[in-house]
Amino acid sequence: MNAVTLALLTPLVTAVLCLLFLRSLPLQRFFGVAGMVVLLGVSFRLMAEVGGGHIEVVRFGNWPAPFGIVLVVDLLAAIMVLVSAIIGLAVAVYSLADVDARRVRYGYYAFLHFMMFGVCGAFLTGDIFNMFVWFEVMLISSFVLMCLGGEKPQMEGAVKYVVLNLISSSFFLAACGILYGQTGTLNMADLAVTAREMRPELLTMTAMLFLVAFGLKAAIFPLFFWLPASYHTPPVAVSAVFAGLLTKVGVYALMRVFTLIFTNDILLTHGLLLGLAGFTMVTGVLGAMVQFDFRRLLSFHIVSQIGYMVLGLALFTPLAIAGTVFYLFHHIVVKANLFLVSGITQRYGGSFDLKKLGGFYAAAPLVALLFFIPAMSLGGIPPLSGFFAKFAIVKAGLVDETIFGAWAPFLSAVALAVGLLTLFSMTKIWAEVFWKPAPEGHAPHRSNVPRGERWLLLAPVAALAGLTLTIGLFPQFFFDFAVRSAEQLLHPEIYINAVLGGTT
Repeated sequence: MNAVTLALLTPLVTAVLCLLFLRSLPLQRFFGVAGMVVLLGVSFRLMAEVGGGHIEVVRFGNWPAPFGIVLVVDLLAAIMVLVSAIIGLAVAVYSLADVDARRVRYGYYAFLHFMMFGVCGAFLTGDIFNMFVWFEVMLISSFVLMCLGGEKPQMEGAVKYVVLNLISSSFFLAACGILYGQTGTLNMADLAVTAREMRPELLTMTAMLFLVAFGLKAAIFPLFFWLPASYHTPPVAVSAVFAGLLTKVGVYALMRVFTLIFTNDILLTHGLLLGLAGFTMVTGVLGAMVQFDFRRLLSFHIVSQIGYMVLGLALFTPLAIAGTVFYLFHHIVVKANLFLVSGITQRYGGSFDLKKLGGFYAAAPLVALLFFIPAMSLGGIPPLSGFFAKFAIVKAGLVDETIFGAWAPFLSAVALAVGLLTLFSMTKIWAEVFWKPAPEGHAPHRSNVPRGERWLLLAPVAALAGLTLTIGLFPQFFFDFAVRSAEQLLHPEIYINAVLGGTT
């Protein structure tokens, strides 16, 4: 069986096994972690198969595209599956100490793997309608994870989350209907060819519908308000996997359609993306600066950092697209890790309120170090991964020739300013949680967490921090993959030939 099919079967089979052994907590936890280990191994195999530039295509029932369902794995899709598996494994291990037995009995691990099933499917599909289906699988399972336990804040956050995502799905479905009505196909490679025959104004209108649909899922300006209202409500493990993966699926979808299908009027479509990127960066970071809830602050930073990725897509040059790909896997690792650290500080100190925390540098220096690494990476401090991610996108806006004239350097200047404000927000957390003395009656104690659980919390955080350091210390190795991925995206004929012509 090929790795592409295994990347979907692994989380599906694991979810079913967890449901079959719903009454056995040890078996659920074992399958929950073991399934992620297998998925990680499969994702490495997938990277090995496409890392040289080959595009893997699986045609179900041997029906040729565009008539049959296809899975397509180029380098971007393989990168996204790999980093998703890394975060999935880290969260599954962390959940052993973070997610209580009641939630596990309600099917926590099963729905975690169902969500991974949807995430991987969205990355691997070669059909725009099937992407809608995978988004719905992801939405349903993530909604259950968000409200699992039934606490009032969770339910409030889950309602906001699901309502806005259902609106996004409506726009998505309407756009699919227009494309199918005009072209008779929903295969993305075939759409890249047949959409050119549509009336330009109708094609542009359809592009706007997809921009709204995927913009809601990616949380770009002004469609982001649901995210900071919901991501701080579920257990930390759930917040972390949401923060790392869900909005990035929206960014991935934007990258896929705005490099493959909607390239007929780049000045309009990508110019709009350019403006939205600037507003997304600024509003997100300004929202973060006034927050004193650890997870709400980090949630606003998700919005801000999405702006950088959209900026790279909007600039539409090889360096900018490569920077966006690099930024994607950097941010997935860093942001998930910061949410996991917030959970450790809450377990030690009893609160997510920065004003009620303090003294962690003296009481838990290892936790301080494990926060410092991803926090400084998010702020763009060299030699960590965030510096090189920001550098590539900012440099693209300053030195690459684009059709946007002076707007590209201006947005690069905005990105630099937002980077400084991001660093300010991270130093605020450092000052409040780690540097200042603990408020009276709120001193952090490692003894609040049993020793075995403590290491289950710290191990995945340390592993992700190590990965952040590795990316920063050896950026060329990782950036080479981003560059090759950008080459494939900017030469859509490679993708089209692989799917429709059977060659790469």
